[in-house]
Amino acid sequence: MAKVTNIVFGGLGGQGVLTASDILADAVARAGFDVKKSELHGMSQRGGSVSSDVRYGPTVLSPMVPVGEADYLVVLEATQVEPNQPVLRPDGILIPPDVIPPDGLKNKKSFNVAMLGALSAFLDIPEATWLDAIHARLAAKLHRLNDEAFALGRKSARARFNLS
Repeated sequence: MAKVTNIVFGGLGGQGVLTASDILADAVARAGFDVKKSELHGMSQRGGSVSSDVRYGPTVLSPMVPVGEADYLVVLEATQVEPNQPVLRPDGILIPPDVIPPDGLKNKKSFNVAMLGALSAFLDIPEATWLDAIHARLAAKLHRLNDEAFALGRKSARARFNLS
């Protein structure tokens, strides 16, 4: 069986963790992969810990990323790095919130899409596929803002992690 890619998002309620994982799941499905997704809500809808697992590949049997097997950990809030760190495999990639320059976003609500842009720099999914998934999930009036946030995240990750 070919490799399954394991991605975990971590953050706080209200940051768009679940929206980001929904967009990722849509993008990988549009790219032709089997995808499974699960989520864990914290003690409150706004402000509590939230995480979401996305697994994709030719065939995915379970939605949960086993502890120590995440290929990528995307964290939207710095306080959530440590609690989510155990899911990351030893050679996995942590994408922390500071990968996005604090003054780079026109609207802080698009931070989750910027973090998707950062993740996209590592995945072999066409940029157009990502944008289609973003546009399918978010209101048309937000497309330009989120396209810019996605591009910022992609550029920032490439610079930070020395990706081509």
